Amino acid sequence: MLQQLDATAALSAGPVVSGVSACANSRPQPLPTIGLGLRREQLADLLAEPQPAFGFVELAPENWLPFGGALRDKLQQVAARFPLVCHGLSLSIGGPDPLDQRFLRDLKQFFADFPVLCYSEHLSFTAAAGQLYDLLPIPFRPDAVRHVVSRIKQVQDVLERPLVLENVSYYTAVGAQMSELEFLLEVLTQADCGLLLDVNNVYVNSVNHRYDPYAFIDALPSKRIVYGHVAGHYVQQPDLLIDTHGSAVCDPVWQLLAYSYQRHGVFPTLLERDFNLPALTVLQEELQQIRLIQQQTPAAPLQAASAWQGAR
Repeated sequence: MLQQLDATAALSAGPVVSGVSACANSRPQPLPTIGLGLRREQLADLLAEPQPAFGFVELAPENWLPFGGALRDKLQQVAARFPLVCHGLSLSIGGPDPLDQRFLRDLKQFFADFPVLCYSEHLSFTAAAGQLYDLLPIPFRPDAVRHVVSRIKQVQDVLERPLVLENVSYYTAVGAQMSELEFLLEVLTQADCGLLLDVNNVYVNSVNHRYDPYAFIDALPSKRIVYGHVAGHYVQQPDLLIDTHGSAVCDPVWQLLAYSYQRHGVFPTLLERDFNLPALTVLQEELQQIRLIQQQTPAAPLQAASAWQGAR
């Protein structure tokens, strides 16, 4: 689901994790292990927090590009304290319209103004003859793979930095000639790009489209996982989940995150919460759950065949 276009720690909040060179502008810059999505409503609390449970923050650049003055000063304060990553909303990497070159130039300037370690976007499209204000699924087809790969290369040429892509939630597969997993793997391989693994999206899609989320996690290439997301969702029906980022993370998603670490090693993981925002202290309790799962992860990755049985 598209985050609202409305325009969250010191490194002591967790050790850094290596293997995230796709985030780097010029050289590998590892992220701390735990992050929080930045919401403007929580700026004051975030800056005042003496012992944050997170080591980096993620923001949507579209929500900050137009602003200067006091708001930009606040963002400078955040950047002085926490490593930043950007997670875009409107690049429309799979859309039919030409890429917005002015937007790309604005992004590049924003990345020059702030020490952004990583830029990720959704593997979706958001515009077709105008902004659609949602994250819509790209048809799972070989020609769509080629289209997306070409646009990824264009974006990277302009920004002069890697683009990391997130697996998205979707509710119908239009004109599919491949599975979601096949499509994702082809894009990652042909574009040679990194993955933002949204564990909640894997779980939501597995319920809605009746596939095994553990098999999906097994099939992902460990070397391409740059960082991860966890979030809450809304249960519309037992077999229909809506990706809202508006509630606490549920137990099945925590279990799938633990399995993802076991299969691929611990990767930096960020908590998203975009609606029904609780107090920062409540979010910090969820962040501590991420830390606990990371600390309980065995050093050696599990093999799929044996680990699978015990994970369900």
